[in-house]
Amino acid sequence: MDMVRKVEVVPYRQEWPFQFEVEAKTLREVFGDQVLSIHHFGSTSVPGICAKPIIDILLIVRDIDAVFALVPTLEKLGYLFKGEYGIPGRSFFIKGTEDVRSHHLHVYQINNPHILRHLAFRDYLRTHPDLAEQYGALKESLARQFPEDIDCYNEGKSDFIKEQERQALKWWAEQNGSPD
Repeated sequence: MDMVRKVEVVPYRQEWPFQFEVEAKTLREVFGDQVLSIHHFGSTSVPGICAKPIIDILLIVRDIDAVFALVPTLEKLGYLFKGEYGIPGRSFFIKGTEDVRSHHLHVYQINNPHILRHLAFRDYLRTHPDLAEQYGALKESLARQFPEDIDCYNEGKSDFIKEQERQALKWWAEQNGSPD
């Protein structure tokens, strides 16, 4: 899916939550009344964990089809529209270039099942620092092993992520009750 590009994993940076808030404010203005909520997720949202220095933003909208009209405005802000990019029902954007990115914007319509998966995984890592530490160590190891190949890096994380997502969804249901 991705072209071969450099893998950079860095220690947690205190400025990541602030960088999210700045971008979220701009996105709220662009999306207006379509916005239901905006979340910081991914490794940059988990304090103490190393990450690729790219802020992942999950934006939940009323109507995913309304996003298409906003693509030209987002392009003026430096975003590149990538379509669903492998996840049904998502509109995905990168801010920057294919090689140098600062943000990933994941837009979902309310009730898309991927929303819960992303947020449960984030919250699970935030409340289970031992697993967050394991995940960080795995990412550092994979970045050393595949410094020029993002696809192999991502593939190396896949089994860990899938297993922890399963655990996270179970944990989330125990904490919050069934989403049905």
